[in-house]
Amino acid sequence: MSKAESKLNWEDSEFPILCETCLGPNPYVRMTKERYGKECKICNRPFTVFRWNPGVGMRFKKTELCQTCAKIKNVCQTCVFDLEYGLPVQVRDTALNVTDDAPRSDVNRQYYMQQLDDKLEAGTIGHDQKGKASPAGRQLLKQLARTDPYYKRNRPHICSFYVRGECNRGNECPYRHELPEPESDLSKQNIQDRYHGTNDPVAKRILARASKAGHLNAPEDKTVTSLLLRGVEKDITEGDLRDYFYAFGEIKSIKVIHDKKCAFINYMTRAAAETAVDKALGNCIIKGNPLRINWCKPKPLGPRSEIAKEASKGEKPTAGQPPLPPGSEKIVYPSQGNATAIASQ
Repeated sequence: MSKAESKLNWEDSEFPILCETCLGPNPYVRMTKERYGKECKICNRPFTVFRWNPGVGMRFKKTELCQTCAKIKNVCQTCVFDLEYGLPVQVRDTALNVTDDAPRSDVNRQYYMQQLDDKLEAGTIGHDQKGKASPAGRQLLKQLARTDPYYKRNRPHICSFYVRGECNRGNECPYRHELPEPESDLSKQNIQDRYHGTNDPVAKRILARASKAGHLNAPEDKTVTSLLLRGVEKDITEGDLRDYFYAFGEIKSIKVIHDKKCAFINYMTRAAAETAVDKALGNCIIKGNPLRINWCKPKPLGPRSEIAKEASKGEKPTAGQPPLPPGSEKIVYPSQGNATAIASQ
C-alpha cells in the first residue's frame, strides 16, 4: 500500500466478513476480488469488493460495506445482519439496550472511523460495549435468532420484462418469472438505516411479533392439556424435559421428535398445562437452548366418532352413513386431550 493510500486508510483485505446465508451452501465457492472497487455505503471510503455466486439458482452477490464498519457492528458485509444471531441491527440493539452515536456528517465520520480503526487494531472495542446487555435481552435474542441459513434470501430478482409481458428468454432468463407482491414497507428498505438500526421495517416486524409472543392465549377447548415445544436439539433428552416440566404438574406422556426439533408434553390436568405456560413461556432454556412453547390442538376424531356419539345418545345415524357394527356402542374413544397434538400456528 502506498503512502497516500495509507493516509487515506483505504481497505485492502484478503477475505470478506460474511454470514452463512450470504456465503451459500457450497464450501468451494469462487470469488472475484477488486481492490478499492467501490466506496463503502456507510463511511464512503474505498474498500476491496468481493463478488460471488452462493449456489445454483441464486443471484450473484457482492460486499457493500468495508470491514471496519462491519466489525464495529459485528454485521455481514453484504446483508448487514448480525453475525451472531442473524437478526437486524435494530432488533439486537433494542434487546441489548445499545445506542448508535456514530456521526452522520462526512468530516466527523472520517475522524470517527479513523479512531475506531485504531481501537479495533488494539482490540479495545466490541459491537455491544456501548450498552449494558441484560440477561433478559440476551435470552430474547436467543429466542428470535435464526439457527439455520435462510438461502431464500439469495434468490434472483424478479424479471422486469416478465412483469411487462415482454420477456422472451423463457427458462434461460436468469431472473425470476413471478409477479411482484403489492408494495409494502418492506420494499422501502435502506442500507444505512439498517446499519444504524433506525426505521428498519424488517426489524419492526420482528419486534412486533416478539411483543405478541409474550402472551399465549389458551385454547377454548378445556380438554387440551398438551404443549408443543420447538427448538429441541439432539442433546435434549426426554429426561431433561421431564425434569424441567414436572415441577408444574403431573405429566402423562412426553414425545420427542429430534428430526423436527420439537417435542410434545401431555399433562394430566388442564391446570398443570396452564401453569407450565405461565411459568415457562419466554423463560424455558434447557442445556443452553431456548425452547418456544405453544398450545396444541386436538386431532380431529373423524366421522366414525360422530356416529358413535349419536349412537351413545340413542339417536339414529343420519342418512347416507353406514350403520355401526354390533357392539360398537360400547367402544370407549380417547378424549380430545389425549389425541395426538398438532401445533397451533
